[in-house]
Amino acid sequence: MSLKVELSHRFGTFALDASFEAPQGVTVLFGRSGSGKTTIVNAVAGLLRPDAGRIAVGDRVLFDSARRIWLPTHRRRLGYIFQDARLFPHLTVRQNLAYGRWFAPNVGRSADSARVIEMLGIGALLDRRPGALSGGERQRVAIGRALLAQPQLILADEPLAALDEARKSEILPYFERLRDETSVPILYVSHSPAEVARLATSVVALQDGRVARQGTATEVLGDPEVTPLGPGGAGAVLETTVATHHPDGLTELQAGGVQLLVPQVQRPPGARVRVHVEAQDVMLAIRRPEGISALNVLPARILALRIGDGPGALVQLDVGGNLLLARVTRRSATVLGLETGQEVFAVLKAVSVAKDGIAGRGILPR
Repeated sequence: MSLKVELSHRFGTFALDASFEAPQGVTVLFGRSGSGKTTIVNAVAGLLRPDAGRIAVGDRVLFDSARRIWLPTHRRRLGYIFQDARLFPHLTVRQNLAYGRWFAPNVGRSADSARVIEMLGIGALLDRRPGALSGGERQRVAIGRALLAQPQLILADEPLAALDEARKSEILPYFERLRDETSVPILYVSHSPAEVARLATSVVALQDGRVARQGTATEVLGDPEVTPLGPGGAGAVLETTVATHHPDGLTELQAGGVQLLVPQVQRPPGARVRVHVEAQDVMLAIRRPEGISALNVLPARILALRIGDGPGALVQLDVGGNLLLARVTRRSATVLGLETGQEVFAVLKAVSVAKDGIAGRGILPR
């Protein structure tokens, strides 16, 4: 089952004109504030009626302006996870979860409830009220409430934005389980490249109300022409495999034949791992540098060079079949004579990888 969206809407001087398809898994709407992410989610949820377009989940049409179809929110079979959980403060966790089941079909309610409670690890919280929960616990309960409505689609509008880094690390694995263990499409709003790298099955990059690019996290984040957060927020995702763990606390990854050293990853050899590398943390050299502290010096070939209006430039690199971005100054690009097809070396000053081995924060210093 997939979600298909075609929307056009105008707010004053802002015009939204976006079309995309969200398959099973997590489709991340990615872009800076004001790019149209929440407007799209609210239109899908039925909280906003667009000027024109069509929204369908599988064969079920939620909105079609040409056919004058508009299903109200309560009939759309959606689960909505907000930034701030929005639990009922006077109800216990058990009662909040029961509220989600109220909207679900009768079949399998008990079994679904037990499975969701186990998956989210909230069994010990059932008799507490929201005021006695941490931020991360509240979000887990909110996820459970959404799931127990047996939705055909889950909407998550920056669900980690109000949490600190520790609570984000607590919640992300549950979204991964949601992605991997359910067949429900998830439309997830974020402006965090690390969240995109870790969770996304597909990415819809939005700029000024339009879809700039749609594809995998590797394709979208590795494109120098698509920088929804600006050149300063550019970065790429490398698809790697755990090769071995070294006794000094480092893990060796392989990315298309090149080796990468990162902080120890709690995954077995052979496991697939995504790492996120910010463009500003990549230096370029035309000869292999020696006598430096950086552990990751990777042979690369320049695929594209984007010179900006200011003093900076973005360089797209092929590193063993993976896409990598480097942010350099225009002067450096000129001095080094950088051009498409040139063989260079990418010096990674820092690599981001989560403790459990999926892209997040966890910096390997120089």
